Amino acid sequence: MTAPLSDIRVLETGTLLAGPFCGQLLGDFGAEVIKLEDPGRGDPMRQWGREKPHGQSLWWPVVARNKKSVTCNLRTEEGQALVRRLVEKADVLLENFRPGTLERWGLSYEELSKINPRLILVRVTGYGQTGPYSPRAGFGSIGEAMGGLRYVTGEADRAPSRSGISIGDSLAATYAAFGTLAALHARERTGRGQVVDSAIYEAVLAMMESLIPEWGVAGYRRERTGPILPNVAPSNVYPSADGSDVLIAANQDTVFRRLADVMERPDLPADERYATHGARGENQAELDDIISAWTRTIPSAKLLSLLHEAGVPAGGIYTAEDIIADPHVQARQAVIEVDHPEFGKLPMQNVAPKLSGTPGEVKWAGPALGSHNEEVYQGLLGLTGDELADLRTRGIV
Repeated sequence: MTAPLSDIRVLETGTLLAGPFCGQLLGDFGAEVIKLEDPGRGDPMRQWGREKPHGQSLWWPVVARNKKSVTCNLRTEEGQALVRRLVEKADVLLENFRPGTLERWGLSYEELSKINPRLILVRVTGYGQTGPYSPRAGFGSIGEAMGGLRYVTGEADRAPSRSGISIGDSLAATYAAFGTLAALHARERTGRGQVVDSAIYEAVLAMMESLIPEWGVAGYRRERTGPILPNVAPSNVYPSADGSDVLIAANQDTVFRRLADVMERPDLPADERYATHGARGENQAELDDIISAWTRTIPSAKLLSLLHEAGVPAGGIYTAEDIIADPHVQARQAVIEVDHPEFGKLPMQNVAPKLSGTPGEVKWAGPALGSHNEEVYQGLLGLTGDELADLRTRGIV
């Protein structure tokens, strides 16, 4: 089957995560992603990650999968000239430098669109391309804070918490990929490209549900509430007899009655304190105490089996080991193994979402630095072997 983006060529010039994750998403669905990296050290993501077997990052094989690595010194005039030649043959240029960087290099959208009017320039930054904060350095954590996520994450009696992943970067990249697809669709009608401006703080803000109108209309400010959603009960993390925590979400009236049946507590739905969604929300803490007293008497596996059989949404809190071992994950191939020269069979998350007719695919893990120089510079641009060798000698590629 032909992947849905197999006719799209993307030049990726970003580093770390915000831009490259967008490139990963596009590459997952078949786009030819040519990643331009600094000849000396490549993308710093090659060195990131706590665990480094064989001295290799375990982050890089995922975020750079399906990409072609080409070295190019963008800070040199000759490197910039190579970008212009590649732009002639590209559909998308993806970058996540500070605003103004491409312009200083003579690679502004105004200049590049003269070379290729159909080019789509995708720009991922902390604050966006305009506004008083746009020149600032903006990492994902800062965008998470400004977008409102950090303030509501964690326990009420301590400082705001990190989510455990680089969610701000990933959200900005996901919105950038969505914007890229929208711009490609619009190009079919107009024949022209455009700029996709994805700011980390705005991507986070876009996910904040009713946070803004709650304050603007009702004067209500959301606070950190740990594992619960205030006034939505029961929906919490509950203990089991073997020490494993179990999530139970039974806040809907019909589902709560099912939970009460499993607990052999038909009195609970009949009690005016717990009879309705609103009443359960008002008495959330007391209800959670009742449920916890029941769950901690039952081993987690048995508890989950009882809840699933009764049609009560429930689940364990998975580690990576749990994810890999889960039969549902295995049946849907949500985790796959990809061949890697150092690691052998390397497990990683599969492409999401699944398409029935033209699915995405992981063809290869993140490549070695410059491993596609000949293919791109000679095969695509037509440079001779001597020309490429000269550029390599002078540190251009």
